[in-house]
Amino acid sequence: MVYDAMGIDVWEIIEAAKTKPFGYMPFYPGPGLGGHCIPIDPFYLTWKAREYGRATRFIELAGEINTSMPEYVIRKLTDALNAQKKPLNGSKILLVGLAYKSNVDNERESPGYVLMDMLKHAGAEVDYCDPYIPVVRLTREHPHWAGSKIISWDEQTIRSFDAVLIATSHANVNHEQLAEWSQLIIDTRNAIPNPDLTKIVRA
Repeated sequence: MVYDAMGIDVWEIIEAAKTKPFGYMPFYPGPGLGGHCIPIDPFYLTWKAREYGRATRFIELAGEINTSMPEYVIRKLTDALNAQKKPLNGSKILLVGLAYKSNVDNERESPGYVLMDMLKHAGAEVDYCDPYIPVVRLTREHPHWAGSKIISWDEQTIRSFDAVLIATSHANVNHEQLAEWSQLIIDTRNAIPNPDLTKIVRA
């Protein structure tokens, strides 16, 4: 978020840093955390530490930032639509990638659900596409999406959306085709390298 405010491409920074031959582990930004481990397990330690009068401020701060990422992504999407003189309310939005990470069918704690909820609350029409999750399973936190099915992957269908939001990048998704067919893409995973920046916004 800081690099974005400075007009610096964080993905270029990471690629440059990765050229160091030792002592560097790349970590990548995204639309929020998912899964059953990182969003939850560190807070067991936070809870236990309180019993002993200790604060785990870094864990709590990281949790706050990760939880706020969907809001940042929706703000980037809203700004991109506004630049095309379109409101979010009433726009058709396609979320690509509902699983919480690449190349798995696990959507537990996925930020994709949060993004879809926020979009729907803002008045957008929301659909999704994820080859690993053809039908949304019942979840405790987001039961209202249960039974939703993926859209068909064809040019006419994808062109009908005002914007595409890439929340998870799967290897078996044709992102080049997606870039060709879409009117506007919000790419949170650097799924489309060397993009046409007139219609692709990194978030």
